[in-house]
Amino acid sequence: MSDRDVRDNTTPETTSEGHRSGFACFVGRPNAGKSTLTNALVGTKVAIASDKPQTTRHVIKGIVTRDDGQLVILDTPGVHRPRTLLGERLNQLVYDTWSEVDVVGVCLPCPEKVGPGDRFLLTQISQLPQKPTLFALATKMDIAGKQRTREHLIGLQQLESELGLSWDQIVPVSAVSGENIDLVRDLLIEALPQGPAYYPDGEVSDEPQETLIAELIREVALGVVHSELPHSITVTIEEMGLREDREKPLLDIFANLVVERDSQKPIILGKKAERLKEIGTQARRRISALVGTQVYLDLKVKVVKEWQRDPKALNRLGF
Repeated sequence: MSDRDVRDNTTPETTSEGHRSGFACFVGRPNAGKSTLTNALVGTKVAIASDKPQTTRHVIKGIVTRDDGQLVILDTPGVHRPRTLLGERLNQLVYDTWSEVDVVGVCLPCPEKVGPGDRFLLTQISQLPQKPTLFALATKMDIAGKQRTREHLIGLQQLESELGLSWDQIVPVSAVSGENIDLVRDLLIEALPQGPAYYPDGEVSDEPQETLIAELIREVALGVVHSELPHSITVTIEEMGLREDREKPLLDIFANLVVERDSQKPIILGKKAERLKEIGTQARRRISALVGTQVYLDLKVKVVKEWQRDPKALNRLGF
């Protein structure tokens, strides 16, 4: 369901006077800290995060509910120069999201200079026919230091005249140390229009459980294989369900780690399949913590030739 559908399906009776609600999306280059910031603002893990670029591959919703408002955060893939059809589709997904939100938060890491990719992204935003409220979120301030953070904030102010845009807020923030997280959350909710809550209190994401589990498995796999083939990995859940006739519940999950070349399969497997076992062990623990029950995980490696460039394969894999 799109954000517009969510708005349209909400009844006015749920609105209380002064209550604010709406959608904010975080955009930026790959590895700008968008997913980590989303998790910090929601207060729990709803999006996988790693130091690998292009970790996020679809829009993840994180929901913040308070007495005075409800903020729905859309964590989007990093905008980049696409080299595959998958990359083109991910960029388009980000562009489509801009038109449906009330606030766009551009994540611009403090330790890094604003580069051509950032300027391109900001130019695209400045040309939108309907201008959203625009936040500059200077992420990773904890590793930049005070002097570098000050210089970065001055540079972000200078971008207004350079690119013809206007920041509604410029806020340095660290999702790791927690600095200014409460401030960013307050400012985002204050920037939303008055309206009803779209999701029940206590709900932190509307992602299907299968999607969350697949993403957890991929996050573990990215960490285990390091930089050897992160962009080539995706995960599919083939079958999932509680095992019958058991006194204690056991969730059976049958999943595939998908790569795109035969030569990549042994990288995932490792010597005597040790890597695959490690991925399975770590993923099983995290999934068990997520679902609150014991888990049996059957994990296999599957090759789908050049899936990032094949439109039919991308469609089957949910992209």
